[in-house]
Amino acid sequence: MANQVNAPRGMRDFLPVEASMRQDLISKISNAYFSRGFQSIETPLLEDLDRLLSGQGGDNEKLVFKVQKRGEELERAIAQGEELADLGLRFDLTVPLTRYYASNQSKLPRVFKAMQIGPVFRAERPQKGRYRQFMQCDIDIIGDDSVSAEAELVTASLAALQSIGLNGATIRINHRDLLRSNIEALGIADSDALAAMIVIDKLDKIGIEGVAGELGELFGMGVADKAASWLKELDAREFPELLRPLVEAVGGSAEYLRFDPTLVRGMGYYTGTIFEIEHPDASSSIGGGGRYDGMVGKWLGKDVPAVGISLGFERIADLLGESSASSQFEVLVYE
Repeated sequence: MANQVNAPRGMRDFLPVEASMRQDLISKISNAYFSRGFQSIETPLLEDLDRLLSGQGGDNEKLVFKVQKRGEELERAIAQGEELADLGLRFDLTVPLTRYYASNQSKLPRVFKAMQIGPVFRAERPQKGRYRQFMQCDIDIIGDDSVSAEAELVTASLAALQSIGLNGATIRINHRDLLRSNIEALGIADSDALAAMIVIDKLDKIGIEGVAGELGELFGMGVADKAASWLKELDAREFPELLRPLVEAVGGSAEYLRFDPTLVRGMGYYTGTIFEIEHPDASSSIGGGGRYDGMVGKWLGKDVPAVGISLGFERIADLLGESSASSQFEVLVYE
């Protein structure tokens, strides 16, 4: 009996029909972004491990595939009890982009509209909708601190989704300053804000009582009571003053925006507006992003405004389903 020869766990092979469908989706998404002035870039799959573990990637930093040192460097590291790895596979496209911009700033326009589509890697437990290798489709605007940059990302993302026939998507938005203000109103110190955000981010999974209970365990029952009241009063979610300029800037696309004061986004590098894209037929988000004004400066030595949105390609492809592929593409068989 022949041994099974499978792709590594959490990674997949694609048959010709599937590969054709994926290439067609990527082409349509790319064209939607190209038509809006975004320029394609490429970055290496590997980055310096210190850069990937710089403290800005949230829980994803725990999921880095590390690449071991080689030759004399490895022998020296073993002898001296040092870290055996010096490189890692990228876990998203934002960290490589900010390094890319810092490396090539002199060759790029003052306001740079970047598009990057490629695989990323996370060493997590594979399950439905979660893989260890998966594609992301990112657009970012670096060098523009105005709300027009955020509006452009919102409208371009909606257009890209519509170009592949995925209508009905909405974008939840929040602002990190609003989130921190709400957390402070609960009686939680700013130094504990990130810990509180991690709990609030579980709202969809554990509900209001679950979030209030966990906050109570961390910060006391007074905080738990305030949190429960706050979360129960969120039905009327009108856009606050801070986010109204964005709503006005997107024009007719404003009907696809929804204010969500509990939206967190897990990455530690977000500094302002945050986004999450959802679809009624998807059980989880199909994209997200936000403003990360402090990240480029970490490599460049001076602050540069930046904002981006990423489409979760695998979830979108799964959502569209194989039936659409089989109706459009034919597998060629040569005798």
